[in-house]
Amino acid sequence: MAKIFCVANQKGGVGKTTTAVNLAAGLAQVGQRVLLVDLDPQGNATMGSGVDKRQLALSVYDVLIDSTPVRDAAVLAEPCGYHVLGANRELAGAEIELVSLPQREKRLKAALASVDADYDFVLVDCPPSLSMLTLNGLCAAHGVVVPMQCEYFALEGVTDLVHTIKQVHANLNPDLEIIGLLRVMFDPRTTLQQQVSEQLKGHFGDKVFDTVIPRNVRLAEAPSYGLPGVVFDPSAKGSQAFVEFAREMVARVGAAKPRPAAAKKQAKQPVTPGTSAP
Repeated sequence: MAKIFCVANQKGGVGKTTTAVNLAAGLAQVGQRVLLVDLDPQGNATMGSGVDKRQLALSVYDVLIDSTPVRDAAVLAEPCGYHVLGANRELAGAEIELVSLPQREKRLKAALASVDADYDFVLVDCPPSLSMLTLNGLCAAHGVVVPMQCEYFALEGVTDLVHTIKQVHANLNPDLEIIGLLRVMFDPRTTLQQQVSEQLKGHFGDKVFDTVIPRNVRLAEAPSYGLPGVVFDPSAKGSQAFVEFAREMVARVGAAKPRPAAAKKQAKQPVTPGTSAP
């Protein structure tokens, strides 16, 4: 049975997509079967996995609106070792079209049920708002992974998200819970970040992951090459932290035992407009 997790935070710019693609790559490296679902119309998780969103024959839009099977729409992100249910600009119109469809909040849940045995983890990269797309992700998920920066404004965003999760848990998905908070873009030299980090641990306790993702230039560079940082530069501190985070996730949720993952060589070439990602 696949463990389905949303990577969500209602505050923008906190590293949701970076977390989603690097966690997917990290899980693949430790031997897990992974499907990454891109629910953001911007399609950044798709492009960041080496899949050109402009060349998708089928996308998550077709799955949600036309009930296309996930197996038909998902593609292998070969350099990364996981499958991607990609998104492109078509998904922007799904908000309006979903309103008139039956079981509109649970379309993704129904679609993922057909591939439950195919994966150990399904990660859903949600847009930075409480939209019908985000609601589909939350209704399909067993839990939420919350990436956040250790800044005071970020604490307010977490408070809003916790309230949203409680509402979805009470009304639509009784299985939904917060799996954990991940501290990202962390700079231990900053006193403020250390203080906020301690406040998080004091308030949320063991819901805060032990792994901390440091601020890292190589992670920031990786999307321009159409790769997760874990694949782009495995030796970078940020990449190593995400692999460690993947191991912590497997241990925390009691997922399938790791399988040996075949190493692949990557060509590091920037993605330029009008060309396919490597």
